[in-house]
Amino acid sequence: MAGGGRPFTYRAEYTIGRLECNKRRPDGPRDTPALWDTSMDMNTPDLQSVLERIATSLERLAPPLPSRPDFDAADCFVFEPPTRLQPVRRVNRVEIDLLKGIDRAKDILTENTQRFANGLPANNALLWGARGMGKSSLVKSAHAAVNAGLAADRPRLKLIEIHREDIEHLPLVMGFLREAPCPFLLFCDDLSFDAGDASYKSLKAALDGGVEGRPDNVLFYATSNRRHLLPRDMIENEASTAINPGESVEEKVSLSDRFGLWLGFHKCSQDDYLAMIDGYLAAYGVDVDADLLRREALEWSTTRGSRSGRVAFQFVQDFAGRLGVPLTQTAIAG
Repeated sequence: MAGGGRPFTYRAEYTIGRLECNKRRPDGPRDTPALWDTSMDMNTPDLQSVLERIATSLERLAPPLPSRPDFDAADCFVFEPPTRLQPVRRVNRVEIDLLKGIDRAKDILTENTQRFANGLPANNALLWGARGMGKSSLVKSAHAAVNAGLAADRPRLKLIEIHREDIEHLPLVMGFLREAPCPFLLFCDDLSFDAGDASYKSLKAALDGGVEGRPDNVLFYATSNRRHLLPRDMIENEASTAINPGESVEEKVSLSDRFGLWLGFHKCSQDDYLAMIDGYLAAYGVDVDADLLRREALEWSTTRGSRSGRVAFQFVQDFAGRLGVPLTQTAIAG
């Protein structure tokens, strides 16, 4: 009761950081909001009920705490934002010996990966160049080859694929992998940035590691058709409109400088192209006349207008299909 008149009713309103109420007579106008005097009415049943409902609602709205991934579930995972790692039971890859025409890149990347898996210093790697020449295949094959040669007392090397559109989550991923008990290869296939896309700055920060530095158990591999990951016209346009063109160019190309290894992939020769086909057919157990194979393989590359590992494998699929020979999975590592 207030002054012997009619009783007041109170309606609690939750705002960030405080509770407010509005005094209202049953038949009167709403007064100006005033700070609730909790010292007077905290023990009233109505207020306790309101606070309990607020607390329950906030608990329902709050996102669940991220669960710790089961790193023993597989050797390869696909990152799903914000923190989920989806295990990949069977990885689409070929044996590393089937990768022809890229021997130098194969040796360098395998050695770098092996050092990292053994707890030694290693560099982030950018595999750039001609399409279809085995850049992503080499990353997956090197991962399998290194794991196959690890000592029994060493933890398995885990491969985590992160999609281009999720690259802004890279600092978060590195953060929750920092305390994990095994080494990780973070892999982004076909990484590039378009004009106006500022997410490359997140990648720069993640590769440098910020104040804490890059975790010792995390390495980043990326493939791209572009050496500097950004379109040339984007770099040239910004340089032409900048007060200091050199500074604009430096800002853009500095992303590639975060990779200690630059491995270039170039169009293959005719001999390498034919060697790729021979290797695939031998691995799949397809026996065929050499002259017929060479003639049809060269015709296939001519109609496609290019020679590459991808074109070679596409020819093998077509050729074996026309012969009625099924391709077994002997060449594919699980």
